[in-house]
Amino acid sequence: MKLRQIFTYYTVGFVAFTVILGILEALKLIDLKGIGYVFMAFSVLVYAFIGFVTRTSDPSEYYVAGRGINSIYNGMATGSDWMSAASFISMAGLLFALGHMGLAYIMGWTGGYVLLALLLAPYLRKFGQYTVPDFLGTRYGGSGARVIGIICAILVSLTYLTAQLTGVGTIVSRFIGLPYEPGVFIGLAGVLVCSFLGGMRAVTWTQVAQYIILITAYLIPVVVLSAKLFFIPIPELTYGQILQRVSVMEKQIAGKDNPNPNNIPADVLNSKIDPAKEKESRDLWLKDLAMYKAKLSNVDSALAADKTSLEAKLASLADDKVAERRAALEKQKADAQAMINAPQPIDPKTKKPVMMDAEKLKELEGKIADADKQLATLAPERVKAEKEKTQKASAALPKNAEEAKIKWNAALATATAQSKPPSDYLTIPPFVSADGKSYPMLQFLGLIFCLMVGTAGLPHILTRYYTTPSVKQARSSVGWSLFFIFLLYFTAPAYAAFARYEVFVNLVGVEIANLPSWIASWKLVGLLDIVDKNGDGIVQFADFIIKSTDFVVLATPEIAGLPATITGLVMAGGLAAALSTADGLLLTIANAFSHDLYYKIINPSASVQTRVLISKVLLVVVAIIGASIAAFVKLPVIAATVAWAFSFAASSLFPALVLGIWWRRTTGIAAILGMVSGLVVSISYSILNFFSTSPNNALGFAQPFSILSLRHTESGMLGLPVAFIVIIVVSLLTPAPDKSLQDFVYSVRFPKGAEKGKEVESIGGAA
Repeated sequence: MKLRQIFTYYTVGFVAFTVILGILEALKLIDLKGIGYVFMAFSVLVYAFIGFVTRTSDPSEYYVAGRGINSIYNGMATGSDWMSAASFISMAGLLFALGHMGLAYIMGWTGGYVLLALLLAPYLRKFGQYTVPDFLGTRYGGSGARVIGIICAILVSLTYLTAQLTGVGTIVSRFIGLPYEPGVFIGLAGVLVCSFLGGMRAVTWTQVAQYIILITAYLIPVVVLSAKLFFIPIPELTYGQILQRVSVMEKQIAGKDNPNPNNIPADVLNSKIDPAKEKESRDLWLKDLAMYKAKLSNVDSALAADKTSLEAKLASLADDKVAERRAALEKQKADAQAMINAPQPIDPKTKKPVMMDAEKLKELEGKIADADKQLATLAPERVKAEKEKTQKASAALPKNAEEAKIKWNAALATATAQSKPPSDYLTIPPFVSADGKSYPMLQFLGLIFCLMVGTAGLPHILTRYYTTPSVKQARSSVGWSLFFIFLLYFTAPAYAAFARYEVFVNLVGVEIANLPSWIASWKLVGLLDIVDKNGDGIVQFADFIIKSTDFVVLATPEIAGLPATITGLVMAGGLAAALSTADGLLLTIANAFSHDLYYKIINPSASVQTRVLISKVLLVVVAIIGASIAAFVKLPVIAATVAWAFSFAASSLFPALVLGIWWRRTTGIAAILGMVSGLVVSISYSILNFFSTSPNNALGFAQPFSILSLRHTESGMLGLPVAFIVIIVVSLLTPAPDKSLQDFVYSVRFPKGAEKGKEVESIGGAA
C-alpha cells in the first residue's frame, strides 16, 4: 500500500474516532476525564505501533532514515518536529498576553526557515554526514570542533527537551488528573516507544502521524468559534472583528473615555464590566505593591515584624484571652445598656424625667453596636476559623531572609502585573519608551533575530535534512516545512484573539460563588488563580491572575463552552506536539553521545550493533534526566524557556556552520573558540538577567541586570556577534586550511553529486 493511502486512511480513521467520542459525550456516556484517557491511550498506541513496524538496527536507517524520505513527508515531519509545546501550547498564549509584541515569536520562528533554505540545509545534505557534530568534525578536522559541537548540541537540545516535557506534564496533569511530576514520566513513555525501536526512521513516520493530529486539534476549536460567532468557519477572516471588540473591552476595563468610538453593539460586549470596581481592585494591588517594596527594602526587619505580629495575634486568640475580651465586651455592652435604662433625673420645675441628651444616647447605642460587632467576631466558630487562618499564615511565613526575598519578589511581580490595566493589544512597541530607559522595539527585533538565527542552528531540525534522497529534495523539504508550519502559525493570532475575547466575555463580572469549573481545574495545575481583591464577590479582570499563559490554547475550548471532545482533541494535539519534538531532541542527544563521541572519537572500530545499542541505552538515560529536570524544576512559560535554546544555538552552532560552508578561510581553532565564546556569553547573560528580573531573584544582582534592556530570552543578540567576530579574527590570525579542504568546501555549494547513494562521506569523497 502506498504511503499516501496509508496516511489518508489514518486521517479518516482519526476523524471518525473523534466523531464517535463526540457522539458518546452527547449521549452522556463519557466525560472529559474519560475522553482524556481515551485520546492519550489512542495516541500512545498509534505511536508505539509505528515504532514497532519501523524498528531497525541498520545505522543508516536508525540515524538518517536511510536518506529516503521525500520532501513532502520530510516537510510534514519537520513541521511536527518543529511545532513543539512552545508553538502549540505557548505561542497563542504569548499573543494573548503580549498582543503585537508576541508576533516576534511567529516572525522569528518562520524567518529561520528562510535562512535554512538559503544558507544551510542543501549544503549540509551534500556533506552527507549523520549529525551536526559530524559536519563540524569533517569540516574543521580533528576532535576539538566535534567535541565542542557535541557539547553545544546536547546543551541546546536538553534545554529544549525539558520545555517539551514540561508541556507533557501540564497536559497529563490537567486532563488525566495525575499530579504533574508523574505526568511527566508517563508522557515520557510515549516518546520512547517509537524513538527507541526505530530511531530516525520510526521518528519520521511517527511525526507525520503526529502532525495530522496536532494541526487538526489546533484548527478545530478556533474554526468552531469563528463559525459560532460569525457563521464563517475561517478565523483568519473574522478575528479582526474580535480584535475590535477586545479593544473596546480593554478600554472599558481601563476606564478610558469614549471606549467604543465605532459603536460596536453592546450585545457582543460584556455589560458586566465595571470600570470603578476594576480601578478599586487595581488600587488594592497597588497598595500590595507598595507594601512588598517596603518589605524588600529591609527583609530582616519586615520578616521579624511579620513574625511578631502573627505571634501576637495567635496569643490574642488563646481561649483565656478570648474569654477576657468577650467578658470585657459584655460588660461594655451591659454598662451602656444600664445607662440607657437607668431612671432619668426629675426636672424640679416640670416634675418630669429629663430626657437623655441625644448625642449621649447615640454614643451609648454606638458602644452597644460596636460590642455586638466585636462579639460576633468572637463567636466560637469565627475564633476557630481565624485561629486556623493565622496558624496557616504562620506556617507559611518564610523561614529565613532568602526565602522571604524569593516569596515577596513573587508577590511583588503579581501585584505589579495586576495593578496595571490591560495593555492595548494592538499597540506597536516604540523603539524608545517615553522615559528613555527601555527599548521595547529593540527587544521585539532582538527576539525575532535570536529565534530566526536559532532556528537555523537547531541540531534536531538540521538533522532532518540529512534524511532526504538528494540536495534538491533537501531544499524542497524546507519549503514544505514552512507550508506545514504556516497552517498553524497563520491561525495562532486568531486563536489568541478569540481566547482573549472569551475570557473578557465569560469570566469578567461572574460571581465568585459561581465560577466555571475550568477555573478550579487549571488552578490546580498552577497556571492561573482568582483573587477577589476588593471582596465584592465578583470577578474583575484585575482579579484574574495569569501565572502562565500556557493555559490559553488548552483551556479555550472549556472557556468558550465547547464540547469536551474538542477539549480532549486539543489535549491530544498538545501531546502530539510535545512528544514529536521530544522524539527528535532525544534522538539528537543520544546520537551525539553514541555516534559522535563514542564511535567517532572513543572507539572508531565499534560494530554497527554496538553503536545502535549504545544509542538506545543513552536514549533512555537522557529521557530520564530530561524528565527529572522538567518534573522537579518547574519551568515558567514554555516558549520563554525554549527561547533560551534558540539563543544558545544562535550563539554557538550557527556561526560555525555558516562560516564553515560559506568562507573557506575559516579554521578549526577559530570555530572552536568562536563556539565556546558565543555560548559562554549567551548562557551567562541569560542566567544573570533571568535571576535579576525574575521574581525568584535570590542572588542579589542589580535590578535589572541588562544591556540595552535585552531580556534573558534575547541573549543571542550578544552571543552571536561575539562568536562571529572571534571566528573571523582568529581565522585571519591562524594558518589557512589546506587547498584540498578549501576546494572541497567550495564544491559543497553546488548541488550536483549528492544523489542518493552518492553522498559525500568524507573529505576527498565524491563531490
